[in-house]
Amino acid sequence: MRAHQAKLNCGIIIPNLGFGPYSFGNDRDTTELAIQMALKMGYMHFDTAKIYGSEPAVGTALREVILDGRVKRNDIFVTSKLWGRDHHDPVSAVSTQANSKVACAIPKVDEFEPLDLETTWSGMEKCLEMGLCRGIGVSNFSCRKIQQLWNFASVPRAVNQVELHPVWRQTKLRQFCGKLGIHVSAYSSHEAPGDCWESSALVENPTIQSIALKHSNPCS
Repeated sequence: MRAHQAKLNCGIIIPNLGFGPYSFGNDRDTTELAIQMALKMGYMHFDTAKIYGSEPAVGTALREVILDGRVKRNDIFVTSKLWGRDHHDPVSAVSTQANSKVACAIPKVDEFEPLDLETTWSGMEKCLEMGLCRGIGVSNFSCRKIQQLWNFASVPRAVNQVELHPVWRQTKLRQFCGKLGIHVSAYSSHEAPGDCWESSALVENPTIQSIALKHSNPCS
């Protein structure tokens, strides 16, 4: 395992830095190009979801680079998510995961995240048993929700993906997850609470700028 990777409690390796291709407002060609550029920059972790509208573009772009030998499938980590209207029962969880695999045009998704509920989690565990994914996790779970899930889950969740950045460090949640061996994954890491998307407020923060200047690095 390398310095830029982490080992999940299910034994698989996840790249610490990921690329989130949210396609809202973008056409498929633009999203595919963004993924290809991200690969050239060294990204090996791609975080998508059915609701993002980017699963087909992710699959097309990744399949192309895999088939022409530029990267190996095992070197790429793909995360997708079970959305709210698909979380009602185990059958929905399995069928949605299978559809995500097809939409992404790859043999399996590495990590799959549901909403919550005991019946949904049992469906996620079934996805794991069927080989549709290599690991299962959650998103936006509080300490209370994680404990609730912990009380009945047969397979522990590998990841909790939450909003996390310098002005919202989620200290209590990170400590709680750490004790349970749950990897915390950050989204909107360049945002700040209350800011709209594409805001530059965080990188313009005086403290962030002073730290960047001290280490001769860009604020981002």
